[in-house]
Parts: sequence; structure tokens; C-alpha cells
Amino acid sequence: MTERPAPLADPHLSRPADAPDGAAPADGPRDIVILGSTGSIGTQAVDVVLSNPDRFRVTGLSAAGGRVELLAEQAHRLDVATVAVSDPARAGGLREALRARYGAGRPLPEVLAGPEAAAELAASECHTVLNGITGSIGLRPTLAALAAGRALALANKESLIVGGPLVRALARPGQIVPVDSEHSALFQALMGGARTEVRRLLVTASGGPFRGRTREELADVTPAAALAHPTWAMGPVITVNSATLVNKGLEVIEAHLLYDIPFERIEVVVHPQSYIHSMVEFTDGSTLAQCGPPDMRLPIALGLGWPHRVPEAGPVFDWSKAMSWEFFPLDEKAFPAVPLACHVGALGGTAPAVFNAANEECVEAFLSGRLPFNGIVDTVAAVVGEHGTPRGTDLTLEEVLDAEDWARARARELAARAARTASGTDAADSTGSTGSAGSTVTAEARA
Repeated sequence: MTERPAPLADPHLSRPADAPDGAAPADGPRDIVILGSTGSIGTQAVDVVLSNPDRFRVTGLSAAGGRVELLAEQAHRLDVATVAVSDPARAGGLREALRARYGAGRPLPEVLAGPEAAAELAASECHTVLNGITGSIGLRPTLAALAAGRALALANKESLIVGGPLVRALARPGQIVPVDSEHSALFQALMGGARTEVRRLLVTASGGPFRGRTREELADVTPAAALAHPTWAMGPVITVNSATLVNKGLEVIEAHLLYDIPFERIEVVVHPQSYIHSMVEFTDGSTLAQCGPPDMRLPIALGLGWPHRVPEAGPVFDWSKAMSWEFFPLDEKAFPAVPLACHVGALGGTAPAVFNAANEECVEAFLSGRLPFNGIVDTVAAVVGEHGTPRGTDLTLEEVLDAEDWARARARELAARAARTASGTDAADSTGSTGSAGSTVTAEARA
């Protein structure tokens, strides 16, 4: 019998504890690098660090570069040694913002700039790297942190999804601690039993702003409506992904990769209040749930502090007040992204990278008014269909990036054709394909 691979995240395995009983480390704060520091995860991570100066010290920050004033403010408040921006054109503006914040005569942090800057920072000397970057551009920093032996607090689910085999080849036991609220919840609930005792993973979903609508009722959804998430405050891409439930599909793939549970034993349950963040059902029939008010500071703090909990990391329930918690099955006809993601995850290889890259392009097309809401997942399904069945699972980074490039280009082509059809100016597709953006077209696999 072939031995099952070790899960990428296992709460029963931890790096050597550096503080007894949850106390602050005796030898000083733990050095942290925050990637994506100006985004939703990053700004909340900064809050956690500033609230716990005896536990954490930030040595480096990275961001895309669109908010250099905020990045400079964070660097000054945290007194970091290095700041990185992925857009080299923003380096000059960042230095100006740093000089304005620090004042004349004070030395500035080192500034790294360019597409490899975040990966360079991820490999720098520190204890833990928090990868809060949005999108598959987080893959290189994830691999760099793992290769350098850093503990990885992983909020960038896309890097695991598109590069799962690459991550598995590098990660050591106990090196990855998940930061997504759902996967942090599963991580905590899995402490309650042995790996062989797990029957199912139950991943909860708020249902997004359109819970209860039929597919037909989703046809005229606007970007403004899709960006109005009922529970979480997130960036535009993740918020739209939550509206289509693509984000939940990505989370199912991530749960499969993190915990090595087959897709048929991972179920999505709609829970509008977002109080229970996910559950684990064990073979004896018991179910353990991790719950708390919807606040990302708790999973962030757990990721940074593991194997210890950080006191007062997040808010708690007022149990003296009545509350109602609801659960509903997922409507897979109205929201087909989850079953599509399970199919893609089972295919493996470069298929998840194609799924994710095509979706990112389709979300951009939707937000700019070039693709209807239902067209997002329809177009992703068409691109996945054209990609076909991957020829193997032993991936290289170059193969993943090539598959992403192809998927982005094809998604743009299909979105543009959908826009021409909507305006009545459709022309024959340049590839000669007769399928629509919502069809599944079989073609030779790209990897």
C-alpha cells in the first residue's frame, strides 16, 4: 500500500516552541516579514504586531507599490530594515514618501524594487514570513520563504493552488500555518483528533451578497452590487470571488492540499452569519467547530505566533445576548464555481493555475463592464475545458507560468468575444472555435 503524503499543514506538528505557556519569547520578539502589507491582511497584521511589541518585530515589508504613503507610514511606525515594491516605477515615490515620514538626517530603510523584490525579502533573515499578497504572483515569495527555511504564515491561497506540487516539494513538516479564516479554523479543529479519525472537512461560506438568488436572477448583477460583501471587508478581486463563490472553490482546493483530504470528503456549507469559520467531522460522529466574530486578526495572530496563541488577538462573543446561527446547502446550479474547482483540483497539474489565472482576468473584465456576472465562471469553465487534462503532475515553475499566460490570454479573448456578442458586433473567433464563453471545448492540454 502506498503511504499517504504528509499534510502540508498539521497542528500536531510544530516548530520548536520558543516560549513556554504562551508567554512572550525570553530572547526578545519574533522577527516577522509581512508581504502585501498595504492590503487587507497586511494592514491587520500590522495592527497585531503593534498591539504585541513584546512578541513580534517586523524586519521587512513588501507591497505592489500603489500606496507608497501607507507603506512609508508602516515602515516608520514599525522601524523596519527593508521595504520592497514589485513595481520598480514606484521606487522613487516610495523613497520620497519615506524621506517625508522619517525627516532629514535619519537613515532610511533599504528599498528593494522589481518583480523579484518580494521573493528576495521572503528569503531574508527572519523567523516567520506572512504572505498576504493577493493572486498567483505570491507563488515565488512562498517558494523563496520555504526554501530559506522560514516559517510561513500563508494567507496567499493562490500560490498553494497554482503551485501545489512545487510547494509540497519544498515545505518541511510544520513549516506552513494557514491564515485564511476557514483553513485556520480547520487547523484548530483538527487538533481534536488523529488524522485517521477525520471523516469530513466542512468549509463554511457566507454565501456572499447574492445568497438565495437563482442563476437567472444573477444575470444582471452589477460590479457595485458584487463588491458589497455582507460580512468581510476585502480587496475587489477577493470580494468578487466571494460573490461568485470562486473563492470558496479555491478554498476547497487549498483544504485538499493542506490536509490531504480527498475532494469527496470536503463539503461547503452556507452559513450567512460567518460565526463558524469551518468544522471537522470525525469518524465517531462528533463535529468540532471553530467559531468567533468575523475578524481576521485572530487567524493572523495564530499564524504569526504558532505554536502559541496571542492573548486578546480578536473580539469575542457576548454570550449573554441571544444569537441565531443558520446553515444551508450550497446551490451548485446558481454557483457552479465550487464543483468546477473540485474538478480542476482533481485534474491537478497546471489545471488549478489555469482556473485561477482565467478567473483573475474574468474578474477584471467584469469590473470594467466587459463581462456579465454569470460570464465570469462560464468563461473560466470554457478556458479550463480547452486546457483539457494535464499530462503530468511533476511541475516546474516555468510550466505553471506558461499555463497561466495561456489561460489569461484565452480568457481575454473569450471575454472580448462575449462583449462583441452583447453589442451585436461579434465576429468569428480567431481560433476557429465555435464554442461560446459558457461552453466547454476540448483541446490538447497545455501541460
